[in-house]
Amino acid sequence: MSTTTIPSAAALKVPGFWRRALRHRSFVLGGVLTLLLLLAAALSLVWTPWSPYEMDMASKLKPPSGAHWLGTDTFGRDVASLLLVGARASILVGVIAVGIGLVVGTALGLLAAARRGWVEEAIMRLTDFSLAFPAILSAIMMTAVFGAGIVNAIVAIGIYNIPTFARITRASANAIWSREYVAAARACGKGSFAITMQHVLPNISAVLIVQITIRFAIAILAEAALSYLGLGTQPPQPSWGRMLSEAQTMMFQSPLLAVFPGMAIAMAVLGLNLLGDGLRDLLDPRLARAR
Repeated sequence: MSTTTIPSAAALKVPGFWRRALRHRSFVLGGVLTLLLLLAAALSLVWTPWSPYEMDMASKLKPPSGAHWLGTDTFGRDVASLLLVGARASILVGVIAVGIGLVVGTALGLLAAARRGWVEEAIMRLTDFSLAFPAILSAIMMTAVFGAGIVNAIVAIGIYNIPTFARITRASANAIWSREYVAAARACGKGSFAITMQHVLPNISAVLIVQITIRFAIAILAEAALSYLGLGTQPPQPSWGRMLSEAQTMMFQSPLLAVFPGMAIAMAVLGLNLLGDGLRDLLDPRLARAR
């Protein structure tokens, strides 16, 4: 009999969960940084200090001041406004790309665990093949066929996420399928689909929640890399990656142009990774009992 312990999303409903969460440094710090990212994107929908699309060549490369809090770029655009609007692009790409990987990958992983045999083998070999094409390589191939753009970047990152979710889902689901209550459900006449929806998926949801935060951070990095290469978000839409690309020619004249978007990417990725580590610790019953 398997002794693997699978954290359950029901742990989120335990009264002591939030008390333990507030004492968990990684979770609190990651949650604060992630919340700042979301607030920046939400704020940019209703207000920015200046228009991120308006160029003022007479004010280019201005240092931080009361008028321009983080200075201006090579086109005279306000850097603070560009960072706020750039957060929207990162979140948009992350949500859709991770959503693609979550929906498709989880479905494939659940199918592999439920059917086993040649179905499981075929799905796992397909995911192995997909891992040979990282997001950047996939985006380059799609750009050559369809042209550069944020849509192609989202699709490429989404496809890259599918194998990860499929493999994690299949491994976690296999552990649940070996449990006694699943055997009892089968003995009562429940089919594979009903068992998957009622018993397997709820009991692996915590594992998926943790993976979502990790893959979200990777999606932000991938979007920044693709935009840096000119394959992601296209002008005039602001993007942290393209801000870094534009700043590389001004490293000696205005090094802060690269510092601010670089820090934004680093803080966003750090926050999501810390949040994921915290959730992993809090949702694992073995670690929860040790605290």
